Amino acid sequence: MASPTTTPSSSLIFLVLLAHAAPLAVAMLDPVDFLSLQAIRKSLHDTPGSNFFASWDFTSDPCGFPGVLCDSSSSSRVVSLSLGDPRASAPGLTGRLDPALGNLSSLAELAVVPGRIFGRIPQSLYRLRNLRFLAVGHNFLSGEIPADLGLLRNLRTLDLSYNRLTGLVPRAVGSLPSLSNLVLCHNQLSGPVPPFLSRTLTRIDLTHNELSGPVPPTYLPLSLQYLSLSWNRLSGPVDRLLYRLGRLNYLDLSMNQFTGPIPGQVFGYPIKTLQLQRNAFSGLVRPARWVVIPTVDLSYNRLSGEIPPEFSTVRSLYLNSNRFTGQVPGSFVDRLLGSSIRVLYLQHNFLTGIEINPAAEIPATSSLCLQYNCMVPPVQSPCPSTAGTQKSRPTWQCREWRRRRG
Repeated sequence: MASPTTTPSSSLIFLVLLAHAAPLAVAMLDPVDFLSLQAIRKSLHDTPGSNFFASWDFTSDPCGFPGVLCDSSSSSRVVSLSLGDPRASAPGLTGRLDPALGNLSSLAELAVVPGRIFGRIPQSLYRLRNLRFLAVGHNFLSGEIPADLGLLRNLRTLDLSYNRLTGLVPRAVGSLPSLSNLVLCHNQLSGPVPPFLSRTLTRIDLTHNELSGPVPPTYLPLSLQYLSLSWNRLSGPVDRLLYRLGRLNYLDLSMNQFTGPIPGQVFGYPIKTLQLQRNAFSGLVRPARWVVIPTVDLSYNRLSGEIPPEFSTVRSLYLNSNRFTGQVPGSFVDRLLGSSIRVLYLQHNFLTGIEINPAAEIPATSSLCLQYNCMVPPVQSPCPSTAGTQKSRPTWQCREWRRRRG
């Protein structure tokens, strides 16, 4: 018998339908799709506790199977396929994705719920020229992302997150003209971030990979609203890149090796949490206006100069482990004692003072840490364990820092 991944002959179709003695409804399903669904079913199995395939009985109409949606034409085709129980925390499937998926030529949506699907992404998916949605996240897929996915010119969402994929992010994927959502986080992808050409791209999530190298300013489109590149090995300056992306409402560049200044404009973006920690950003920080972002984390960088008073409107501010100097602005004290600031971490800098009454009581809902600066903290408040036990920097470090600053 011919492989289910090839287009069956008319005689084979007749024999298959006759052998199954299927009702008329089954005969209306396109024969190629019928055989493809059979092959897909044979390559996948329910994990313990899952009953997704219990009603996949090919003596009945496959268009009524759970997860299968067909169009209403006289020769019905599968247009949407969702493999597995979509309910939260439901057990998933195990097995491999059969190449017969590529024979479902009218398929517009393909989703596989979280489970234990392993093996490679079938190369045959490039034939699904109508595909708009492809999501196979939270499984155990391995190997490289097929470059031929770049032939899916109608693809809008590509989610291959939480797998074991390796190799590059194909430049062909970056060139997809209709792409809106790209989610490849929590894999083992390496190499550079490719240029993205889609003018409708709003979300890029490449978190927790092994990507490296710079991200040139023109590589990301102005349409971006969500950008997460954290936990990689990306490097170089991003000030020109961030200056262009004025539509961002989520930004996480933490845990990389980015360098250079942070543009002041980024503090005015409509972001709820700004995560730039654990990089090598340097220079002065100059917000263009009062910062209304609820949480700002710039910790573990090489930022210097005085702390801008514009940060006193931030509810949770992490400036620890930098090179800030001078006095803490008085506006911080007022808002801290008034419970407007919930977290103010300033430890491990070169700060020289803060005007606060030693008898002042920090509100129970607020956290202040001043340890390991060029001063003795005037108030006692609990610090995270990472701050260490030393209250102040050694005097020689402060002298050396002032000398080097000239």
